[in-house]
Amino acid sequence: MARRPIRWLVPALLVLVWLAVGGGLGPFAGKLTEVSTNDQAAFLPQSAESTRALEVQERFRQDATQPLIVVWTADGEDGKDITPEQSAAATRALASLRGTEGVAGTPTPSIPSDDGRALQGVVQLGPDVEGSLGETLDRIGSAVAVDGLRAQLAGPAATRADLSDAFAGIDGLLLGVALITVLIILLAVYRSVLLPLIIIGGAVFALGLACAVVYFLADRDIVRVDGQVQGILFILVIGAATDYALLLTARFREELATTGDRFTAGRVALRRSFEPIVASAATVALALLALLLSGLTNNRALGPVGAIGIACAALSALTFLPAALVLLGRAALWPTRPRPAVAADAEGRGIWSRVATLVDRRPRRLWIATVLPLAGLALLAPQLNAGGVPLDETFVNDAPSVAAQATLSEHFPGGSGQPAVIVAPAGRAAAVEKTAGGVEGVSDAAAVTRSGRPGDPPKIVDGLVLVEATLNDAPDGDAAQDTVRRLRAALAPENGVMVGGYSAQRYDTTETARNDTLLIVPVVLAIILLILIVLLRSLVTPVLLVVTVALNFLATLGVSTLVFTHVFKFTGVDASVPLYGFVFLVALGVDYNIFLMSRVREETAHHGARAGLLRGLVTTGGVITSAGVVLAATFAALVVIPLAFLVQIAFIVAFGVLLDTLVVRSLLVPALVRDLGARAWWPSRLGRAEVGRESRELTEASR
Repeated sequence: MARRPIRWLVPALLVLVWLAVGGGLGPFAGKLTEVSTNDQAAFLPQSAESTRALEVQERFRQDATQPLIVVWTADGEDGKDITPEQSAAATRALASLRGTEGVAGTPTPSIPSDDGRALQGVVQLGPDVEGSLGETLDRIGSAVAVDGLRAQLAGPAATRADLSDAFAGIDGLLLGVALITVLIILLAVYRSVLLPLIIIGGAVFALGLACAVVYFLADRDIVRVDGQVQGILFILVIGAATDYALLLTARFREELATTGDRFTAGRVALRRSFEPIVASAATVALALLALLLSGLTNNRALGPVGAIGIACAALSALTFLPAALVLLGRAALWPTRPRPAVAADAEGRGIWSRVATLVDRRPRRLWIATVLPLAGLALLAPQLNAGGVPLDETFVNDAPSVAAQATLSEHFPGGSGQPAVIVAPAGRAAAVEKTAGGVEGVSDAAAVTRSGRPGDPPKIVDGLVLVEATLNDAPDGDAAQDTVRRLRAALAPENGVMVGGYSAQRYDTTETARNDTLLIVPVVLAIILLILIVLLRSLVTPVLLVVTVALNFLATLGVSTLVFTHVFKFTGVDASVPLYGFVFLVALGVDYNIFLMSRVREETAHHGARAGLLRGLVTTGGVITSAGVVLAATFAALVVIPLAFLVQIAFIVAFGVLLDTLVVRSLLVPALVRDLGARAWWPSRLGRAEVGRESRELTEASR
């Protein structure tokens, strides 16, 4: 009797500690925005020519200004020319901005388009507008109003404001949608009152801890966070914590039905679930850390941030959840009753018993019938255009900066406002101007002057000048990237010349992302294979699992190619989308195979290869499917952020997880393992024992 209070002490302390963590660190989920940056220039490839050119540009603009382009067109009358009076009024409106809050230097005069139907002017915004960019743009928009003309705001400053608006709901709307979605699914799965709230609570506690750690590191510039990384962190932690909780809870219910004692059930469930949960978390965390090999800063930022989130999710699932389950016992499951999973399906009444029967009777026919359509879809994967998302598709809603850029491109050269920026030695300025101006796709090229007026002496900083080359084509298109390549080829003989600017940054980012994929994909596969070998003590099954999740990823890309092109009408996907999709899908897809095969291995050791596979499939079928649905729904919540990148990631991961859960893990993997029999566990001791068992059974049958 003296030991009874001690049995309650540890779980009670663990719950109290996590309640303190949730209460004290929970607010950091909302504070991450304070240390986040959505400055896209901060996430360029560090060694690229465009990045080095940008560093030189900053020397010319010590105040780190942001250009805002104002474009005027005739209001409501297509084809109407702008009058000289309206042009003069636009110039006066621009001049009135000089010296006002947030405006740096002197705005340019209004410049008419060649067709006489539009005007443009450039206003440089100072770095002090960072926290009030939206308000500053609203004030400028009102100040540049001209009677009879429609004024729109384009350029990097306007795009950045729209990005800030898009991410504004990331710590409220996104988190709320994800948690409500998970709660609804858990209520439907468990038909219990307290258990879904306990699981959600554990996920929220893990998120609070992860956000606090990330905030501490980001505030000290050890890691970098932007809106995309922040959103993915939220989804990863909630999804992973829920998945791990589902696995442990299912085992607890099983053991509680068998033993009737909450402490024994909690201890056995934790012991049996510990290894697969740790292996799963290690797989995802190490796969994310492989992103540190990326040449893109935002990819490298996601690596440690995501790994921290996964570690916190696993910690919560292995400490808070079992402690809460032990304290509540059967009350946590009320009004349902715990029952042994195998016993419930022993007579073939459940869906997973019928699936196991199908796998057992025709394994080879089943895996061939599953592989063929997946392979067919995988053949479409190379058709996915990962050359980047054009500006008019970056936002899935009607962003003002996109509409303004479209108007600008209609009346001015496509690259107006975002020229290619050429860094050159001062003594070569004239030659670089002449060479760049003659390159196909360049409208004109002129050096940046100290006065800001064309034709004046160029501005020289540290012996360098900037030459701005306005491109004929839109700066976010493939044609502009081709022009960048031609510019670099034409200027290559010039010593110390670099070509930067928006189009060059886009080109370098795309090329770096492709190189990242070639480097990181084999590293991630090697990490996953090694973890599976250690976990399953086998060589054959780990290789089989890696191949199947890779096939699932390629098939998902094939489906995405069709959906993005014909449903969403995307002309391309962000250059990093395939790599992100690979890391998430392969690492998370292996998770479900880890949950399945670790249980199959456990059952095989007691019941033999055939019975072990079937029992493992039946006992884990429901919980893994539920986990897959939860994770897919959680990632699907990313669509509430109106950015094409996150919408693309949301579809790829959500669809891929469902395909993996319902087809690959449920049919393909079990059919392959059933067909291989004891050979699936070669060269482990379990495999050798099974070969001996099968030989004895064959000998007895022949007698």
